[in-house]
Amino acid sequence: MKSRVAWQSFSLLVFVGYMIIWIMLPTKTYKDSWTPKLNKRLNSTYFREQGQLSIFIFPIMLIAALGCVYLHFQKESSSESSKSYFHSLRHPAVVMAPLGIVNAVELTFAAMFIALLIWSLANYLYVSFGHLHMHTAGEEVWEAKFRSVFLRLGYIGHICLAFMFFPVTRGSSILPLIGLTSESSIKYHIWLGHISNFLFAAHSIGFIIYWWSMTQQMYLMLQWSATYLSNVAGVIAFVLLLGVWFTSFDRVRRKFFEIFFYVHHLYIPYLFFYMLHVGVGYLCMILPGIFLFLIDRYLRFLQSRSRARLVSARLLPNGTMELTFAKNPGLSYNPTSTLFVHVPSICKLQWHPFTITSNSNLETDNLSIAIKSQGSWTQKLYNQLSSSLDRLEVSTEGPYGPASSHFLGRESLVMISGGSGITPFISIVREVIVKSAKSNTNVPKILLVTAFKSTTDLSMLDLLLPLSGTPIDISKLQLQIEAYITQEHERPFEDAKKQIQTKIFKPNPSDSPISAILGKNSWLWLGAIIVSSFIMFLLLLGFVTRYSIYPVERRGDNYHYSYKILWDMFLVCACVFISTSAIFLWQKRKISAEGKQIQNVDLPTPTMSPSSWLSGADRELESFPHQSLVQSTKVHFGARPDLKKILFDCKESDVGVLVCGPKSMRHEVAKICASGLAKNLHFESISFNW
Repeated sequence: MKSRVAWQSFSLLVFVGYMIIWIMLPTKTYKDSWTPKLNKRLNSTYFREQGQLSIFIFPIMLIAALGCVYLHFQKESSSESSKSYFHSLRHPAVVMAPLGIVNAVELTFAAMFIALLIWSLANYLYVSFGHLHMHTAGEEVWEAKFRSVFLRLGYIGHICLAFMFFPVTRGSSILPLIGLTSESSIKYHIWLGHISNFLFAAHSIGFIIYWWSMTQQMYLMLQWSATYLSNVAGVIAFVLLLGVWFTSFDRVRRKFFEIFFYVHHLYIPYLFFYMLHVGVGYLCMILPGIFLFLIDRYLRFLQSRSRARLVSARLLPNGTMELTFAKNPGLSYNPTSTLFVHVPSICKLQWHPFTITSNSNLETDNLSIAIKSQGSWTQKLYNQLSSSLDRLEVSTEGPYGPASSHFLGRESLVMISGGSGITPFISIVREVIVKSAKSNTNVPKILLVTAFKSTTDLSMLDLLLPLSGTPIDISKLQLQIEAYITQEHERPFEDAKKQIQTKIFKPNPSDSPISAILGKNSWLWLGAIIVSSFIMFLLLLGFVTRYSIYPVERRGDNYHYSYKILWDMFLVCACVFISTSAIFLWQKRKISAEGKQIQNVDLPTPTMSPSSWLSGADRELESFPHQSLVQSTKVHFGARPDLKKILFDCKESDVGVLVCGPKSMRHEVAKICASGLAKNLHFESISFNW
């Protein structure tokens, strides 16, 4: 715990220093004091621009590299306390649409970020209004100020864009340092996206008004200057931005997901033209996030090229599928982790995240995920698995998950789920089973509250225990299950006869077990990629500057403005490609050798059926673990859980509350925990959505 606090404090100090640089840029002190000194010492404009680039990118790359080292040596123990000095600030502070569930820490940083935007805009305008330049003959002062305001709104948008790629870097070493995952921080990406898009839209519309009604110079929109930024590149970027922005709104994204998915990939040409528009001077502000995102995205691409070995599939009566893959025994992951899945026979491009239900310590050779048949993609997958096929090609990315499971250190856990929201809790239950088998280990008491629509959904409870031939001792497991069937008032006898179907797939030599993308020491190798690619970038950039760009500027000629940014983009991509490919290929040999040693083990066919959760007549046919789970389950028909009563009835002093399900359920639980009426309730956010 002390090491985690120390590393988080170090990261915070570097981040504060990073913010100070941001704040100093638009100030008059910086403009009047530092810029002339740089101009005097560096008679090349490009030397000065690259100096700024190094200043901005170095702190974040330092955090990312050292964070990899810390995460490699971090040792999580089951006895680790879940308490924190800032725990009270992690309680839900605001529960409302469209923000969702926001705690005090998030509100604090959001307020600081908004203050940074306002401070930066005010200082930009202060400096700008003090040095107004009339760009057109006869231009009025108010027109020049109008132009300056909308120009600076674009500058402020850079700040948002600089942080927008960190939340979507799935394998980031920065997010785990502050207790975040890509899933839990995706809302920051959305917030930053909306703010930056609004600022860029205002910037673009303001200049259209300026050129059209004030200066009558609309032809400038199509200008591609050799000595200054490219206006036409900005226009192209703005058009692409509108498409990405409008399809990302919640209503469009949920109703037309495929349109959102494909249009969102326009971020690639958008960034290309955006960089051509802003130039090297402002590229340095957004490059750290893009640099780390490129490394992560290329690693994901390399991992997705191989086919994962699908061992078996269990088809539940309610349309849920449990897919079991072979995995490398050295691959470990924490509860609530996710795996991205791609099935080419359904769609060539789409990837979907699903919660991992297996436990890496309990099931060393297998990895399982649960998928509920709800949309068109999952329905097609269910139909394929229900057919007579004997093999299914599947690619995977991940797994991705939290760096720790601190909530397991609590005295009691209340896990509330709705429908398929039970899947993250399956992995938690299995983790508690592993810890309960160890001597002198305290495990939390668990109350699992599930709400289902129909009786067939009770088959989801069969996934709580792994399908494994290894004996499981759950005698120390304190588990109570309260299952609510909301749309049925009594048990339908005809549904109780439906059985779980199991399919065993034929192995294929070209398929491989799921492994960590960079092997056992993934974090160290990721740190090596970050350091080597960054150093290579600086060296090549210095070489290009010294022997290609500087000689031109020394002669008094202008090196084409757009060529400078093209050099930077090319060098970043080339360095990431070379460094990542070299380390990946080096590690792939070891991973392939380990994969060949994994024996194919057939899984036993399950005998459980939903009827075992409703009737005790056949319990003697079930194994002891399943029998114990049946006995600890109480089914309520025609009712919804009284969440307030359930939570307030928890008498333990330290109760962790986890919820996953419909938005209304998540918000209701968060409001109860935020009310302060029960001091022992501690809300734990794990949901992919908020």
